[in-house]
Parts: sequence; structure tokens; C-alpha cells
Amino acid sequence: MADTLLFGIQTNGIKHRHADPMPDIDTRFRMVKEAGVFDYADKTPAADAVDQFLRARDKYGLPVRAGGWFYALGRDEPLLEQNLRLGARLGSLVHNVQIQTNHASGRPVTDAEVVEAYLRAFDIGERVGVAPCFEVHVNMWSEDFRRVAAVGRAVEARGVPFHMTLDHSHVIFKIDHPEEQERSGIRAAVASGALVLDPFRPGSVAAEWIASGWVRHCHARAAVPNNPKNLDATDAEGRPGRGIQYPFKRPGVGEYHSPWEEARLEPWKEVARQLLRHHAADPAGTLGQISTEFIPNLDYGQGCRYSLFEQGVACVEWTRGAFAEARQGRV
Repeated sequence: MADTLLFGIQTNGIKHRHADPMPDIDTRFRMVKEAGVFDYADKTPAADAVDQFLRARDKYGLPVRAGGWFYALGRDEPLLEQNLRLGARLGSLVHNVQIQTNHASGRPVTDAEVVEAYLRAFDIGERVGVAPCFEVHVNMWSEDFRRVAAVGRAVEARGVPFHMTLDHSHVIFKIDHPEEQERSGIRAAVASGALVLDPFRPGSVAAEWIASGWVRHCHARAAVPNNPKNLDATDAEGRPGRGIQYPFKRPGVGEYHSPWEEARLEPWKEVARQLLRHHAADPAGTLGQISTEFIPNLDYGQGCRYSLFEQGVACVEWTRGAFAEARQGRV
């Protein structure tokens, strides 16, 4: 039985309202330390901020255990290697990898190209001690969730373990959301039952990834089925954000643009419980850490009036409790 699981926070979420300035790096580490619920920070900093991160890491005794970035194949392979090496310098054990939907040439990337990119990154990671974890994420190759298992099995067929980052908010918000299912090309598969998004139904896609033992890293940002669009922010064409973030704890009056119902969080919590049960029973302890990630970007919390940081604290408090219950066989 796995008895260890660490909890951290992605540093873009270490602020309160969107309108508030981003605290400096030392202040962010101090906030995390004083919250008393986090074990580490999650970030791949810009080159000119690395020394500040190292100083804050050592001052507050908070490892930078994970980081991440996004990459276009055919252009950013050197950047991925650079960031894996930077992660090693910071002391990270995992690097979250987002592979964009399109190749640098403009065409969609193929599964075979994603497999080859994973194998290259895995080899580099083995040399420097940082495991690349390919993430399930919108606007990336994995937004068609069916591709994840195809890539994972192809990697394993090459004799290499497949490691992924599970951010199940990207799955949950598409439940009962025809527009979003259409956007990722999965609507017909969902309608036919070939692809199951609902974690309470047998054969759900997140349960498949978890049972396969692929989840090495997790991003915890709450979302609900048919998640409200982010009405607090619009893009250059005046369209609201896609809506892949839902407050984990009840926001104050006027702090959220839509009605908030705690019961709507149950599908998101169910995937978390499935992951925690799997980890509690996993003698290999494949899942090493969970990072909360309530963030102020357009499709998430841009314009928010609730505290991103307080949402992260509440989420990790619940998740710690759920893991304790999983170890006791109670969830």
C-alpha cells in the first residue's frame, strides 16, 4: 500500500483575485509555506527567475518538485530538453508536457509523432532524473481523449513505461456539453457509448488511464459537467472563456459569475477518489504528487473575484482527507 502522496500548488495560482497583482516570488513561497497544507511548488520559471526560485526554495524549505510547459513538435524539441535539464537543477522529479495539436508546420500531429516525442523526452529524462508526463489538455493532441490510450499502448509496446499528467477537469467539463464534444471530435463517440466521460459509468476514459497505471502526476483544478463559460473574461472577438474551472469551495456573494452548487462537483471528486484508491493500493507508488491549479487564464479564472489561492488550499485539504480515507478503504 502506498502511504505517501505529496501535494503542491502551481505558482500561477498563488494570488487572490485576478485583478490583484501577482505577488513576487518570495511572497508566493511564503504564502505557500504559511498555508501549512502544501509540500512543494510547481513551476518551470523563466530563465531570469531561476535564481529567485532557488533562493525561495531554500529559504522556505519548499521543493520545486514539478514544472511544465507547452511545445510544438518540429520546433520545440530543444526547449523541452532545456526544460527537463532546468527541472533537474531545481530538484523537480516530473515535468508536465503539453504537446500542441498542430505540428510547427501547421498540420495536426500524428500519434506516431507523439510516441516518438515521448520516447525522446523519456530518454533525456532518464539521464537527468526528471520524468516527462504527457498531459490530457484542451488545445493539445490529447483533447481527443481516445488518442491517449493509443499513444500509451504504443509507448509500452516499445518497452518503455508511459507517464501522463491527469487533469480531469478537461474531461469533466465536456460531460453534457455538445459544443465542447464537437470541438474535440468526440461527440459521436460519446453519443454511441464508445467513449465514456461520466466517471460514475463503467469504462470511463479517466478510469481506463488510472487502471493502466499511467498517472505519474496530477493537476487538481475543479470543473463540473457542462461547466459555465467564463463570463468574467472575453477574447479579442468578445467570446467568453471556455470554462474549465469551477470554484471548489463556495464563493462569496458576487464573487462568481454563475450559480454555484456543491453537488455539481461530485463527478470531479469521483475521478479524484478513483485515482486516490488506485494509488493507495499501488505498491509501486506511481503517482508521486498532486498539484492544485486554480489559475487566472482566459478559459479558467481570468477576471475572477474569488481567491484562486484559497480555492487551492480548500481543494488540497479535501484531497488530503480523501487520500487518508482511501488508505483506510473508506472511499
